[in-house]
Amino acid sequence: MNRRLGIIQSRGLGDLFIALPIAGYYRDQAYDIHWPIAEEFVPTMQKTAPWIRFHPLRVDHTRYFYDTPKQILEEQGCEDIICLYQALSSMPELTDRPEFQITKFDQIKYSEAGVPFLNKWLLKDYITRSAEDEQSLVDKLNPDPNRPIALLHLEGSDFRAEFDRACIPQEYQIIEVKPGYTPNITDWLAVIERAEIIVCIDSVIANIVDQMLLTENRDCYFIPRSHIQLTPVLGGQWHYLDPGLDTRKRITIFR
Repeated sequence: MNRRLGIIQSRGLGDLFIALPIAGYYRDQAYDIHWPIAEEFVPTMQKTAPWIRFHPLRVDHTRYFYDTPKQILEEQGCEDIICLYQALSSMPELTDRPEFQITKFDQIKYSEAGVPFLNKWLLKDYITRSAEDEQSLVDKLNPDPNRPIALLHLEGSDFRAEFDRACIPQEYQIIEVKPGYTPNITDWLAVIERAEIIVCIDSVIANIVDQMLLTENRDCYFIPRSHIQLTPVLGGQWHYLDPGLDTRKRITIFR
């Protein structure tokens, strides 16, 4: 029987994708991975990474962040348990770490897990794609094959962004990622790969685009919404859009 590893990171969806290569690193070392997550994300994550045993959590009290996942993992016989949270109000010791003030939250996850941070950009090696479901979404959207695509993702769980769309040439057709088109976020990958312009808020789509190295040969725009310490490290080439809607205020970063 393989050694069992438990991961504590209950939500959100963007954080789960950030941490997925951590689980992959240990899978490659013949660990069985157990991971309790908010029940709303289980269908997507189980489809994306069927090699992980995801345990559904009801988000009904504060214990679901740490105590309940830890109990589940202990009951599953996990010999090793890694907590990937940067900070929790119930665990002040997390913010007492000397690297807390100088390290971004995604770097802390990899540091705590003992996984090289560059592995974050190996996401494509650890996800399972469905060509059929991706094509089904393309068929539903029915993009004009004669016009380039600008893909927008402007709405997160608690945030909606707007921006000056002057950065999108008129000849582009705009497709916006919205709930309801498909239950699984990875079904958007075929559309993402066809897009020549991508505009994303700081959320799961931006993480997927960056971690799968899909910024190459595309114009990619990132709209921040958090303090710099809570904004992930981006490895690709992005334009940062000013949340104040002025597209002239942008900087480009390179890996």
